[in-house]
Amino acid sequence: MAEKTQQVHPLAPANGYPRSDEEAASIQAKELKRKKRIKWAVYIAAFAVFQTIIILVFALTFMRIRNPKVRFGTIDIQSFQTTVPTGASPASFDMRFIAQVTVKNTNFGHYKFDNSTMRFFYDGVEVGQAIIPKARARARSTKKLNVTVELKSNGLPNTATLGTELSSNVLTLNSRAKVTGKVELMKVMKRKKSAEMECTLVFNVQNKTVQELKCK
Repeated sequence: MAEKTQQVHPLAPANGYPRSDEEAASIQAKELKRKKRIKWAVYIAAFAVFQTIIILVFALTFMRIRNPKVRFGTIDIQSFQTTVPTGASPASFDMRFIAQVTVKNTNFGHYKFDNSTMRFFYDGVEVGQAIIPKARARARSTKKLNVTVELKSNGLPNTATLGTELSSNVLTLNSRAKVTGKVELMKVMKRKKSAEMECTLVFNVQNKTVQELKCK
């Protein structure tokens, strides 16, 4: 019987399968590193966006410098004398009061302001002045100052309107003031800022009290 010829196949290399596992492990390692890099990139980008938002909020809120506001608080009348016109006696008034002036600072740095002059007018004519002393309003606070005011009508060129008003038991005055100073933030940034006030004061002559006070 003829011998059957058997075809001999070469054996696969002993390290064939291990080489395939090493390649797979290498690919997985590279993929893992790539995902980590992407993850870190996302974290860094998110942190950068967060920092930008914080800086913008800080700049718009803390670093934004606004003009302070100056206003009248209370008015304590010390003396109030008026003369209603009768014959040869012209109308007149002579008064003294203590006005509380408030300087409101809404900034996150203190506001240091200089001496300023507060002027009072009757019918467009100046009838007196008072000095608002220099001071400092702390950050986000209101500085209160007591100012002594003395007003007289002896400088009025015409007292006809005054006589009519005093006969109605009222006296209307206007007041203007401008406070100028600097806002200082973190002892680094200084910015000049001013506060202006225009007020109308209506006094009740009979009761010697402030009947109405409007400021803008």
